[in-house]
Amino acid sequence: MFSPFKGGVHPSERKQFTDKKNFSSLAIPHLAYIPLKQHIGSPAKPIVSKGDVVKEGDLLAEADGVISANIHSSVPGQILDLKEIETIYGRQPAFVIEVEGSFAKTALSENQSSWLNFSEKEILQKIKEAGIVGLGGAAFPTNVKLSPPPEKKIEVLIVNGAECEAYLTVDDLLMQSFAAEIIEGIRITLKVLKIKKAIIGIEKNKPLAINSLRKILEKNNPSPNEETIEIKPLKTRYPQGAEKQLIYSLLKKEIPSRKLPMDIGVVVQNIGTIYAIYQAVVLNKPLYERYLTISGEMINNPGNYKVRIGTTINDLIKDCDGLKGDPVKIVVGGPLCGLSINDLEMPVVKGFSGVLFLSSKEARLLGNGNCIRCGKCVATCPMGLVPSEISEAVENNFTDSMEKLSPSECIKCGACSYVCPAGKPLSHFVLLAQEKLNKLKKNENKN
Repeated sequence: MFSPFKGGVHPSERKQFTDKKNFSSLAIPHLAYIPLKQHIGSPAKPIVSKGDVVKEGDLLAEADGVISANIHSSVPGQILDLKEIETIYGRQPAFVIEVEGSFAKTALSENQSSWLNFSEKEILQKIKEAGIVGLGGAAFPTNVKLSPPPEKKIEVLIVNGAECEAYLTVDDLLMQSFAAEIIEGIRITLKVLKIKKAIIGIEKNKPLAINSLRKILEKNNPSPNEETIEIKPLKTRYPQGAEKQLIYSLLKKEIPSRKLPMDIGVVVQNIGTIYAIYQAVVLNKPLYERYLTISGEMINNPGNYKVRIGTTINDLIKDCDGLKGDPVKIVVGGPLCGLSINDLEMPVVKGFSGVLFLSSKEARLLGNGNCIRCGKCVATCPMGLVPSEISEAVENNFTDSMEKLSPSECIKCGACSYVCPAGKPLSHFVLLAQEKLNKLKKNENKN
């Protein structure tokens, strides 16, 4: 068992709602709301207009600039409008498509491509055309991440199968259900990066996923191309799936301040992203639907579902047999680093890994009590920060102190808020510190 990083927490896993449930597909929405921005970077640029009729998988908007991603239609139908709606990225323009016409009839297996004959550039182009972004939540365009500058010598691909957040089980089930496809997706990614070594890091609380992948590897590892793919079980601890912590657990390498994994020869990809790469390159399928976990005590039928991009939260609720009552909190992603929302018309986008409907018992509503100097936030922070002092600096507007405390190193895991006995929203104050310092720097640059 590989040793974990420093700090972190081990909250109640709460995976029992969905970890035994196989994938099923939710209903196709009557109206799909497909935002132009579903990724880090610039919104995509529309290439269709109101009144146009589109098919499932058609390109709606092209990547605009280097850090951007293509957007495709998740349904066949007519474009009713392009209007601003609320999304997890704030108010953004979105296509409103009324479903009509037939869905794709051709089986994906008939469209399979032999990627072994593709060049690295051809594979990257397929990933870009399909609009693949990181599906673990960050939603960074994958073709960019797989194109490190020539001076960055990549040595190893790390595949993130940790899924350390409570409630979420979608990656676990992907590894169990599509082990062969994921291994093939890893080999495709290795070819793009021109390297031979991959490590899959999986927390030990996912034995079925570990065994499923091992069975596939035992048949053909090393592969005909001599790649080596290892599976390394990890101790269960949050935030094991954060890039810096995962790299340290597997390689005992630390990423220097303000540097990226590529600076130490590593590229990290999430399990869901690897599966999407397989679908794009082998099946020629754009990213217009994804698997996610719907869970929490307040939803009647929690599970792991395949969902079309553009389906609203309201539609998710209806298709999961409704709510047991009013949730105290609705969270997109995991309970510690996810985003709390209150707009049920918000659509599913590429970066959704889960939607949680939490009861008052599940959702500890944070107050803002006085710090008791217990030091729990310091012991817990996986980045070695002092969240209590950052919070104090923000509340008292001590700008010099803020900068010295390095809030920019925060990975937004939320562990400090989780352990604080005073109920202080420490991670929120750390984010405020980042925003304040960024504004100061922008003003200094203007002057």
